[in-house]
Amino acid sequence: MTDLHINGVWVAAHDGAEREIICPADGTVFKKVDEAGPADAQAAIDAARSAFDSGWWTQISVIQRGAILERTGDLIEERLEEFAQAESMDTGKRIVEARYDIADSIRCLRYFAQLGPTFSGRSVDTGDSHIQSRVQYEPVGVAVLITPWNYPLLQAVWKVAPAIAAGCTFVLKPSELTPSTSIMFMQALVDAGLPPGVGNLVLGAGASIGETLTSSSKVDMVSFTGGLETGKRVMASAAATIKKVALELGGKNPNIIFADADLEAALDNALTAIFLHSGQVCSAGSRLIVEQSIHHSFLQEFVERAKKIRLGGPFDESAETGALISEAHRNKVHTFVEKGVSEGAELLCGGEIPEGPGYFYPPTILANCTTHMSCVQDESFGPVVTIETFTTEEQAIALANDTYYGLAGAVWTQDAGKSQRVANALRHGTIWINDFHPYVPQAEWGGFKQSGIGRELGPNGLLEYLEAKHVYHNTSPAPSGWFGA
Repeated sequence: MTDLHINGVWVAAHDGAEREIICPADGTVFKKVDEAGPADAQAAIDAARSAFDSGWWTQISVIQRGAILERTGDLIEERLEEFAQAESMDTGKRIVEARYDIADSIRCLRYFAQLGPTFSGRSVDTGDSHIQSRVQYEPVGVAVLITPWNYPLLQAVWKVAPAIAAGCTFVLKPSELTPSTSIMFMQALVDAGLPPGVGNLVLGAGASIGETLTSSSKVDMVSFTGGLETGKRVMASAAATIKKVALELGGKNPNIIFADADLEAALDNALTAIFLHSGQVCSAGSRLIVEQSIHHSFLQEFVERAKKIRLGGPFDESAETGALISEAHRNKVHTFVEKGVSEGAELLCGGEIPEGPGYFYPPTILANCTTHMSCVQDESFGPVVTIETFTTEEQAIALANDTYYGLAGAVWTQDAGKSQRVANALRHGTIWINDFHPYVPQAEWGGFKQSGIGRELGPNGLLEYLEAKHVYHNTSPAPSGWFGA
């Protein structure tokens, strides 16, 4: 096999290691891929460093770099169904969800292709006609891009597209559990004209190659999306060389329902907020915070609808959500639920591992929760929602902000003034009003507090891969006379 892409060549792992890729929907092995080791990771870093330092890549115009992204999007669009099927097999998600993800990836590629040329810098007025002062943007350099397993292609595109638009070279390391579409993506980039060494792909576990990638003095930036504890290790590793770090580390996201909301819309979207992709979404609405006066009736209907959600494999047309990524992750989610119950939460539905093949877990609702419980504070990254109640607007805000995360949140009310007050008071990077989950490539994505550092998407998503340089030009030089020599 030759699944690693290093310096323009598809190669096998240096030590011949391989990894079996398992479909979470049935637990079967459906392919094998090369498993990189430290030597492969170092070779990829060296290739990216050489390509950047030689200077030829940064001399290619931003228009040309954008054209590569545009062509890549076209190539993926031509093979959208193939990409979607590969994504479904890797993740266990429904094929219809995978199709949406691939389409989103294409939109993101095209967005950054168009955004790149708009970052031309700016002139600075110094008030002196003899001074030409300007701020110009230049690529950070070599970027290591580490992506998660829940949205494999989309998360890779969120990082690779701005890196290319900025003029960086990169090493992409997708999750070892879901490498298929990253391999296909890299081939599309090559077919679209990405030069050798600019983009490099290594497959493998963070435990074996992560430290090599994040600690190297030849790397200028690390962008990581994943769990909080791993993010802390990435940041600590990168600190030795004071490299730039961008982190997206998940969230414990409040979904606030006021009594004056459109309750049918709120109910329907509350289900989507937490049970889409079986809760394996960093922005999942895993904390449902409901006004006390409607709590009983809202929760009763919410439970009834959750019980009816149908689990199934990627190509099961009757399925409404899919499997968890692995048996180990399902066990972690189940332990999370058991701990919540032991702390006093009331299990209203779900909470049991179903029989049969695949790593499925039912929609699970924990009621009578308070913010001191671990199930409210910690992220399960599964189909588990906690229920809290409030009586005043101020209490709703306080509850929603009582978390060390700060990625996303939502507020449901038909009172325009209230919606804006609450949205402005919430300490989260994305706030939805009367909606949940949509995003657009044009708007920044990222979190406050321990949800991460930096932003993806939008203009600031491109700025993560750029350095600002001030050039101050005196067109009429003269002695300063400071020391009177």
